[in-house]
Amino acid sequence: MGRRIRIFDTTLRDGEQTPGVNLNISDKLRIAHVLAGLGVDVIEAGFPASSQDDFVAVRRVSEQIRGPVICALARAEERDIRRAAEALEKAETVKDCSVASLARCVKGDIDAAYDAVKDAADPRIHVFLATSPLHMQYKLKMTREQVRARTAASVRLARSLCADVQFSAEDASRSDPAFLCELFETAIENGASTVNIADTVGYAVPDEFAALIRRVMGGTRNLGDTVVSVHCHNDLGMATANSLAALMAGAGQVECTLNGLGERAGNAAAEEIVMALQTRHDLFGLEHGVDTRMFSRASKTVASVTGVYVPQNKPVVGKNAFVHDAGIHQHGVLANPLTYEIMTPQSVGLTGTGLALGKLSGHHAFEEKLSELGLVVDPAVSLAAFNAFKDLACRKKDVSDDDVRALVEEAVYDSHIVDGYELDTFQIQSGNRMQAMALVSLSRKGEKFTETGAGEGPIDASFNAINRIVGQDFKLLFYNIKAVTGGTDALGEVRVRITDAAGHEFPGKGVSTDIIKSSIRAYINAINRSMIQGDTGA
Repeated sequence: MGRRIRIFDTTLRDGEQTPGVNLNISDKLRIAHVLAGLGVDVIEAGFPASSQDDFVAVRRVSEQIRGPVICALARAEERDIRRAAEALEKAETVKDCSVASLARCVKGDIDAAYDAVKDAADPRIHVFLATSPLHMQYKLKMTREQVRARTAASVRLARSLCADVQFSAEDASRSDPAFLCELFETAIENGASTVNIADTVGYAVPDEFAALIRRVMGGTRNLGDTVVSVHCHNDLGMATANSLAALMAGAGQVECTLNGLGERAGNAAAEEIVMALQTRHDLFGLEHGVDTRMFSRASKTVASVTGVYVPQNKPVVGKNAFVHDAGIHQHGVLANPLTYEIMTPQSVGLTGTGLALGKLSGHHAFEEKLSELGLVVDPAVSLAAFNAFKDLACRKKDVSDDDVRALVEEAVYDSHIVDGYELDTFQIQSGNRMQAMALVSLSRKGEKFTETGAGEGPIDASFNAINRIVGQDFKLLFYNIKAVTGGTDALGEVRVRITDAAGHEFPGKGVSTDIIKSSIRAYINAINRSMIQGDTGA
């Protein structure tokens, strides 16, 4: 057995910082359940002090998720950290894991950090300081000597308050390696038990980053059992490669996200790192605790919830990852899959031929298909998705697995809506020499509402009619349409993002073979979500 490395998933925190992504409580719970099924070691659930919704989300995750350590982000402020601890108090492993508080290398911050975590079962203080010449000159306005002195004083103060201290070198990949070693020696001498090397802006390349890890591990004379961790960003498209290079060089933990979500160009992708370790075990010789058969399902769930679609050619989880188009490739795969597949589809949770669903299929067959696809939903959601499937099957010859996933995702989306608006009917008048007109009827709580609207096209006219019904002037910020499958009878999946008069944004989703209908459903879904803003069940 090789060395065991830890997978720290930050999809719910750093992944949510992807531009355009905004996760509500139910979204985070869905992803958290998938992450627990994967078997990641740590789930970073969110930032409890940022909002009541995020506090409830972290608490719900800590209450419901079993297995991984649940982690919450906190600034070095007593209110933040107490809020984080309060959110995590129901976590299964909270009494056995560290409660970490992040602090600048400033006495007031460290004192506040300790005061906030001093009652925790196993407290940790995490201090950080920028170490690159660029940051030291322009951000800190400090010399190397001042940085070294600040490091010693701050770590020594933290260690006097807490037995577990982590020191992080911000922008380490653009720092002088010799200075890093000196600084880490100073930090360890004064009580640091963990040092962190961050490629903060995705600047490094693999050979360079591996050399940095080796230099630090070999040149830090008092490193001993000190833990070395890495966090790589993807600004130059090398986050995965840099992370793997760091692990080969001796790092013991890697931080990553599903589908590579995150700030700017994102983080290292968990599925790429883990499958590289597994597929090339002959090279890496490293072990992990992830159930790779869950990757396909996990990736699709994250894409559906966030609205950030996975490119077809994305490694491991992209639609084309195991699709062979050329005849010679097809012949080779039929003769022996290893000719063109370095890993099996089954190893990431993809299945072969399953049930062929059609208009004559019953609910039992539909449930079997959900089980085959790894879709675990409530009975009410399953029934709603089945009813939508029967309607689709009467209009479409072949209902694909992707069609089923889309119907289930829409049913899940709608299941959290209570007493919201529902579409009854719509009629459209449109042409190339006339303004589009829409007549839309919605129902809510047994009452029916009908209005007309005019617009630049049938969708704009429909949205204007709906605004008149609900009595608010919602604005459309984002509109995206995607064909779930090919062909003229393909389901069209529409995603929208709207804003109310106060500037609050709300996402919506709708699917139908009729593009206008899917657009109307997406708009109504977003409005319904706006009505439950602040509802912890949203």
